[in-house]
Amino acid sequence: MILQRIFALALLLACAALAVMAWPYQAAFSYEPVGPRAYPLLILLLMGLALLYMLFRPAPIVHSDEDPELDRATLNKIGACVVLLLVFAGLFEPLGFILSSMLIGIPMARLYGGRWLPGALIISLMSVGLYVLFDRIMDVPLPLGLLDVLEN
Repeated sequence: MILQRIFALALLLACAALAVMAWPYQAAFSYEPVGPRAYPLLILLLMGLALLYMLFRPAPIVHSDEDPELDRATLNKIGACVVLLLVFAGLFEPLGFILSSMLIGIPMARLYGGRWLPGALIISLMSVGLYVLFDRIMDVPLPLGLLDVLEN
């Protein structure tokens, strides 16, 4: 239990440091309704509240036999997820949101047991749907990348 509390305290300190770094940020222009500073601060606040709960809760988190083992296969999946997310971050601007989401989403679905055809179909529909939701409806601009020729 003491290790869980130390872990929560360390992450809480990291959240506080990140919040201090994010607080003075001012963008030269703002294209989002709430500005570029609000989202990271909100996420850090929510993480901080959850970590405070972890730090002061009365009983430790008890793992059951149904929890997955932290074996080589699980660690490989976690590593592959991290690599895929880094590739997504690198390809987000050049390829655009839709293509990079499809390129990363399909292997991610396969990594967790999805089949090729349903995974590709659902990821493709979700990529286009999320682009429309954010860019057109919520007015949060997302890059089109290579599909920029489709924009009028």
